[in-house]
Amino acid sequence: MGREEWWRRLLLSVLRAVNRLLRQRRLHGALAAVKGFRNGVVYGAKIRAPHALVMTFLFKSGSLLGKLKAIGQATYTHSRNLAIFVFLYKGLLAAQQWLQGEKVQFHSFLAACVGGWFVFGDNNHINSQINMYLLSRVLFALSRLAVEKGYIPETKQDPFPLFAMFVWGVVLWLFEYHPHTLQPSLQSSMTYLYEDSNIWHDISDFLVYNKRSTDK
Repeated sequence: MGREEWWRRLLLSVLRAVNRLLRQRRLHGALAAVKGFRNGVVYGAKIRAPHALVMTFLFKSGSLLGKLKAIGQATYTHSRNLAIFVFLYKGLLAAQQWLQGEKVQFHSFLAACVGGWFVFGDNNHINSQINMYLLSRVLFALSRLAVEKGYIPETKQDPFPLFAMFVWGVVLWLFEYHPHTLQPSLQSSMTYLYEDSNIWHDISDFLVYNKRSTDK
């Protein structure tokens, strides 16, 4: 038997052993945590990389190398944090279910609280964006749940226009009079839309460019 054939058979044996391991139901909780880590890495990169690319080249100044480093660092941080959180969450879920002998709703809340404290409790711009993103979704979901449970009466008309009115009224008031309270990325976006649009010198920075090179 040649060396190539030996390596091929060894690889097939390893793959069969791994597949047998993955089919072990008693290891499902631990293996789910590992796959959750993998999915966190991939999903975090898919979400953060294009966002960081656009925001960095649109709003940040500096060298090309510096911008690429910023994009890479933001993508790495997002992917790492999400992967670690999913791993902790699913691992803690499995541990609680094993200890108690059954799965209850509180397990999910407790596991996520612990993961959120350790992973997303660090106050940086990546975690801040993720937490703010989740907050808006959580408020929407809790409102819908309250209506489903009968705690809040269902309105005859769609309340979304009132919600939009309130959100946009408050955020523009904050931007005009208390901009330091807003996230830096939101400040940059609003500066581009509402302040830079007040300034021009000729047709070049009225339609072609946002600012003249001497103004940057």
